[in-house]
Amino acid sequence: MGTDLIKMKPGGSRMKCKFVETIRSSKALGLPLILFGMVLPAAARPDTLPPLVLDRDSSFYVGGHYVTGAEGQVMDGAMYVHALIPAKITHPFPIVMIHGINSTGAIFEGTPDGREGWAQYFVRAGYSVYVVDQPARGRSPYFPDIDGPMPASSVFGAQTLAQDYTASEAYNKYPQAHLHTQWPSDSPRKGQAGDPVFDAFMSEEVKSIPTKTGMSERLTRQAGAALLDRIGPAILLTHSQGGAFGWQIADAHHDLVKGIVAVEPAATPTFPASGSTVPAYGITMTSITYDPPITDASQLARAPQDKPDSPDVMRCNLQAAPVHQLPTLKGIPIAVVIGEASPLTGRVQCVSHYLEQAGVPNDMIRLESVGIHGNSHLMMAERNSDEIARFLDGWLIRHGF
Repeated sequence: MGTDLIKMKPGGSRMKCKFVETIRSSKALGLPLILFGMVLPAAARPDTLPPLVLDRDSSFYVGGHYVTGAEGQVMDGAMYVHALIPAKITHPFPIVMIHGINSTGAIFEGTPDGREGWAQYFVRAGYSVYVVDQPARGRSPYFPDIDGPMPASSVFGAQTLAQDYTASEAYNKYPQAHLHTQWPSDSPRKGQAGDPVFDAFMSEEVKSIPTKTGMSERLTRQAGAALLDRIGPAILLTHSQGGAFGWQIADAHHDLVKGIVAVEPAATPTFPASGSTVPAYGITMTSITYDPPITDASQLARAPQDKPDSPDVMRCNLQAAPVHQLPTLKGIPIAVVIGEASPLTGRVQCVSHYLEQAGVPNDMIRLESVGIHGNSHLMMAERNSDEIARFLDGWLIRHGF
């Protein structure tokens, strides 16, 4: 028995959503069936995964090119990669994990309360995993005179992080903030400076090249393509700022990107424009392939939605006629994942709508719609991180991965 889910197109017309489930396939693949607002439970991968047994735990660098800078000839643009290869690989494609702004790959390698991260979860599930530090960040080389400065304002302070990400329920700065429940701490200072878990998380935060320059996007596109040249076809799992990098790597290497799980991609086409991540090219800061071709972002005519999807989310800034397609993203299974209580909850839907309008079907997954509640933007670090990983694993299996 099959059931189409219906979602609304920007502007109000109805369309069938690509996220179609059947009772039989849902039970077989460990996914819930959403039917007329009711979630039917189904068997899933066991809660207890196999032991973490690795064939290889190593690191290497990809990409980069010689540039003459203040220090002389240096290798700029190289990207650090941590490879975790299970002793028993049970899935055909590895997962490449790409972090967001102010982060490094450490966000996937462990939670701030000391549990294993998504990297270990997916290795235990039988995937090879490659966790990167994007170029000019973390363990990847950074040259200020070449890559650009990292001003003090390029890192979020403890108060901003607490208000927007880790203790939003105490501040209610955005409509969904009060729904946040999943920060993994029981401290009286939960999610704020002085909470040991928050302090551990804060220790991971690093400065970044400002997003608006597009430098990080260009460097990660090049290095990401070089990584796929080395490891072959792969699935990209991106977070936040890294979302745009996933689209760019797929643009550079459509043949080697087999799937994309975009966890709250931050470059969102909203109206009015939101924050510093205004995507000049729709969903990216820098040029990406369109059909008909364009030579400048100004050639993309824009038109805001008449009204938002719901009163508590932003209007999307989509294309006006003539609508240009995104041909290099077509044919790639894509999930756009949205937390229930994130500061991005009200605008990530615009990425899904923009892709759909540009000829790229995708599954827009609001976690609360599949029974996963209370998550902010840092869901891979939160109390129920394994529950989310388990759901994403099911999505990958359902798409043949």
